[in-house]
Amino acid sequence: MKNLFLTISFMTIISVQGQNSTIKRLDGSTISSDSLTATIENLMAKADVKGLAISVFNSKKPIYTKTFGFGNVEAKKKLELQTNLYGASLSKAVFAVLVLKLVDEGVISLDKPLQDYLPKPIYDYDFKVWHEDFKELKSYPEYKKITARMCLDHTSGLPNWRWFEPDEKLKIKFEPGTRYSYSGEGLTYLQVVLEKITGRTLEDLAQEKVFKPLGMTNSSYRWQEKFEKDFAYGYDNDGKIQEKDKDNAPRGAGTLETTIEDYSKFITAVLNKKILSAKSYKEMFSPQIRIRSKNQFGPGALEDGNWNDKTELSYGLGWGIVKSPYGYGAFKEGQGSGFQNYSIVFSDKGIGMLIMSNSYKTGEIMKYLLETGIKDTYTPWEWDQYIPYDKK
Repeated sequence: MKNLFLTISFMTIISVQGQNSTIKRLDGSTISSDSLTATIENLMAKADVKGLAISVFNSKKPIYTKTFGFGNVEAKKKLELQTNLYGASLSKAVFAVLVLKLVDEGVISLDKPLQDYLPKPIYDYDFKVWHEDFKELKSYPEYKKITARMCLDHTSGLPNWRWFEPDEKLKIKFEPGTRYSYSGEGLTYLQVVLEKITGRTLEDLAQEKVFKPLGMTNSSYRWQEKFEKDFAYGYDNDGKIQEKDKDNAPRGAGTLETTIEDYSKFITAVLNKKILSAKSYKEMFSPQIRIRSKNQFGPGALEDGNWNDKTELSYGLGWGIVKSPYGYGAFKEGQGSGFQNYSIVFSDKGIGMLIMSNSYKTGEIMKYLLETGIKDTYTPWEWDQYIPYDKK
C-alpha cells in the first residue's frame, strides 16, 4: 500500500507539472516553476545542451518534473518523460540500496571480507563475461581484506576500471580501506560475490528488491527490447552523436537504463526512507571516509589538500556526502556514452534535485542548474570538474 501511495503521488505531480507552482529552495527562498523553466532553457542554449530532464523535490516528493530538447537531434525526436536514458553511474546509488537491503535481510555483512563468503578463491572461478575474471588478483593477496563497506565507499584499492590502467590489468593499488579512490571494479567485485552467494543475477535481485516495489517499470541493468520504442542517444562535448551501447552485461556500477519518471521514483523512495531500515539509511548517508583530493579523476585525484574542507567532502555507502547548514547532502553523479547525470538529496529538508541529460555539455551548466533550482551551493562542482561554460 505504501509503494502504491508513492506511485500515485508521483503520477499526480506529473499530471499538474504544466501549472505554474512555487518551488522552495534550501535557504528558504522560492522560485516559480516558470522562472526555473526559463532559466534552464537559457542555460541549455548557452552551453549547447541537446537534451535535459529535471526533477526538483520538495517535502520529499517531486514538485517539478520536465524534459527539454531532443533525445535524438538528427531525427528531431523530443526528449519525453518516458524516454529511456542511460543512467551511467547513477547505477551505483541503486546498487547501494540493493546491497543494504540484502544486509537488512542478513544475506551479507558490511564488514566481513567478501572472500570469506566463498568456498574457493575468487580467481579460481570460471567466468562468462570479462568483469567476472579475477585471475589477476592471485598476485594480490591483500584483496582478501576487501569488504562490502570498502566497495561501497570506494576504498577497496581496486582501480576504477582495469581498462584505464596502463597495462589494462586488474590490481590492488593501495591497502584496502585506507584511501578513497573511485572504483567501478570494487562494486563489480561485490556484485559477483553477491551473485555467487544468492545464486541469482544482479538483474533478478534489483527487479525484486528495488524496481518492482517502487513501480520502476522502465528500469533495468540490461537493455530490454521495450526500450527500442523511445530511447535517447548521447552526445559528446563536440555535439557528436554516440553509438548506443545495447549489449552490456548487467553491472551494478554502470549499466542502468531508466527514465526521469522512474529515477524520480527512486529518489522519492530515498527521501522517504523506503525499502531500507532506518539503520541502513543512517549508514548509507554517514561519512565513511574523508576525501581530500583536488579532483575526483585525473592527476588531481592524487593531489591532496584542503579544497573541500568547508563541506567536509566525504563518501558514504554508494553516495558522496557534503555538509551544509541544512544537514548532509548526499549526491551521485553519472557520466558515459555522452550522458551526464547528477542527483543530490538533502534528507533533513526533504529537498533534492535530479538532472539527467544526453549531453556531456550539461557539466558546463550543472553548477547553475543546482543553484537556481534548489540553492545548492554545496555540490563539489570543482572536484567533479563541472567547470561552467563561462569560467573556462
